[in-house]
Amino acid sequence: MKYLPLAATMVLLSAPAYAEGDAANGEAIFNRQCSTCHVVINDAGETLAGRAAHVGPNLYGVVGRTPGSYPEFAYGDSMVAYGVTGAVWGEENLVAYVQDPTGFLRTALADRRARGKMAFQLRDPQDAADVFAFLSTFSTPAQ
Repeated sequence: MKYLPLAATMVLLSAPAYAEGDAANGEAIFNRQCSTCHVVINDAGETLAGRAAHVGPNLYGVVGRTPGSYPEFAYGDSMVAYGVTGAVWGEENLVAYVQDPTGFLRTALADRRARGKMAFQLRDPQDAADVFAFLSTFSTPAQ
């Protein structure tokens, strides 16, 4: 029985830094903090989330998309360079990006001068995971 706490500790230490996301909480966070700049509009032109803001790119189908590739959006050079690396938005990189856009791009591109145009940061890893879970519901297939 004395090994049970050690085993439980090892399981916790091997888990990801954030728990699996809660899409319902992610929707609330998106509507409160992300919809100022972003919108989710499907291919039929229906607004599914947000307030039709266009400061940032449409996030419909963002999970699985190449970074910096949404048509007719003026991405910064660093985001375009990140997309050219062959990256695709998934849970690990999107959660890290929304927590520190410039820091993420500097690390991903190994370029201390890289900059993200997105100034907002979701500092809480769980909030970032929840927003990812929400955005993944608008991807085909949902991831």
